Amino acid sequence: MLGVIDLPTYLAGLVLIVLLPGPNSLYVLSVAARRGVRAGYTAAAGVWCGDTVLMTLSAAGVASLLQANAVLFGIVKYAGAGYLTWLAVGMLRAAWQMWRTRRERVAEAVESEAAAEERPYRRAFVISLFNPKAILFFVAFFVQFVDPGYAYPALSFVVLGAFAQLASFLYLTALIFSGTKLAAAFRRRKRLSAGATTAAGALFLGFAVKLTLASAA
Repeated sequence: MLGVIDLPTYLAGLVLIVLLPGPNSLYVLSVAARRGVRAGYTAAAGVWCGDTVLMTLSAAGVASLLQANAVLFGIVKYAGAGYLTWLAVGMLRAAWQMWRTRRERVAEAVESEAAAEERPYRRAFVISLFNPKAILFFVAFFVQFVDPGYAYPALSFVVLGAFAQLASFLYLTALIFSGTKLAAAFRRRKRLSAGATTAAGALFLGFAVKLTLASAA
């Protein structure tokens, strides 16, 4: 179909890939829990646009360039790790302020200030872009399901990318509405909110370390 080989296998692999936890899904869930459905979808839009850029770069062969050029790969890798670390530090600082205060008004003021400064779409977009392993993965995964003899390979990549975005939309939608349910519990229990923010910050640090240790091979 349109130059796509073994579509059922691709879809099965795609489901497993989408369900793997990562910084994108964690950030969307965090935004939805703190700011509601609309902000959650704003962050999700950043993820979808970032993924689209990665897919386009992958189809154009940029991932192969990163794989062949260790210096270029290192620059992208450490830039991405640095950005994830910056986000993690911000989350941990916010969590520390929540732990220190026991007055609800102060805690709400901290949350409101953080929400006013946050740009969910931009952050999610940058988080998606600074993921060199994702670029390499998209190329390695997509190429296996594109018929090399098909006259219009770009169309094959569009079909595969459309399925990937649909799977991402369904998954992130589930996370967004799960996040709004968590929000009610967070508002009632400030300690729970602080604990969740601490855990999110720690996970982002973990993602940064994992990215730093990634190799182009």
